[in-house]
Amino acid sequence: MKPRQRFINALGMQESDDFVPAWEIEFHLFNKASDQKMVVSEEYVKLTSSEKETALRKNAEIMVDVARKLGLSALSNIGPYWEVAPGTSAPMWLPPEDSLRFLPILRKAAGDDIAIVEWCQAMVLMPEADDYMEFAYKLFDAPKEVDAMAKEKYDAGIEIAKRAMNAGADALCAACDIADNKGLYFSPEQLDRYFMPYLQQWCGEVHKMGMKTILHSDGELSQALDKLADTDLDALQAIDPVAGMDIVEVKQKVGDRLCLCGNINLSLLLNGPIEAIRDEVERISLACKTGGGFVLGATNAVFEEIPLSHYQAMLDAGREFGQY
Repeated sequence: MKPRQRFINALGMQESDDFVPAWEIEFHLFNKASDQKMVVSEEYVKLTSSEKETALRKNAEIMVDVARKLGLSALSNIGPYWEVAPGTSAPMWLPPEDSLRFLPILRKAAGDDIAIVEWCQAMVLMPEADDYMEFAYKLFDAPKEVDAMAKEKYDAGIEIAKRAMNAGADALCAACDIADNKGLYFSPEQLDRYFMPYLQQWCGEVHKMGMKTILHSDGELSQALDKLADTDLDALQAIDPVAGMDIVEVKQKVGDRLCLCGNINLSLLLNGPIEAIRDEVERISLACKTGGGFVLGATNAVFEEIPLSHYQAMLDAGREFGQY
């Protein structure tokens, strides 16, 4: 089975005829896994227009080559600027228009072998630190303003979805944190007013366009799992172990209604040892693969400091213990 179909099957709650797929929401080991270097972020911004075109094509070739080499079933588009910590940019980003321009280039390079996932933030989410207090007050003091923000965010997300469809994306991922390590950011009433209706509408519209839907949220999501599973959402990514989330427990609760993507702890991938990585992949794969609806991966961005040998051990164990 082609990797792309393996990924699509999992999001559609179907088993593949070989083994579980692997996908990362963000993967920063491309340069480690290749003898070539990607040109992204600040280095990319400094290029001329013609140099940028060359860089985008080369970046796509590197990403697809690494995906085939490692055995990844899907690739995420290179998204716009974001920060791993206040004032510290992520190592891989492109200006927003260039990110959208890169999508069809990546699709063409991947052919029909590798699935392509595009970013599409279509719902309100927990704000960044700079806006945290202002938004928190608005939730109570200016709810109609939050209504307008939610509608504006949704409308912008639908426009991105249309462009993604035209570029050939297989799935859209909404990176919308709605919780921290202690629980949901929104009250149940706020979640039902500002988030869930737009999530449901977004899923419906994206499905009409022929693409799958994925929600990424860090944090402790236990109180929202049933609500998420009751929508037309295809998959949930992260299932954050740092917040105490166990993907095996989540599988038992909603795994017949929602594909789960994750949730290998990044600290385990960083520190190892390989035996512990294999043990965790075995535990998760054996518990989550039955009936489909499981995509193996790290819980969040696979950052540059993670040894490639540790990541490869995760993938090898996934193919071994994720056999159908």
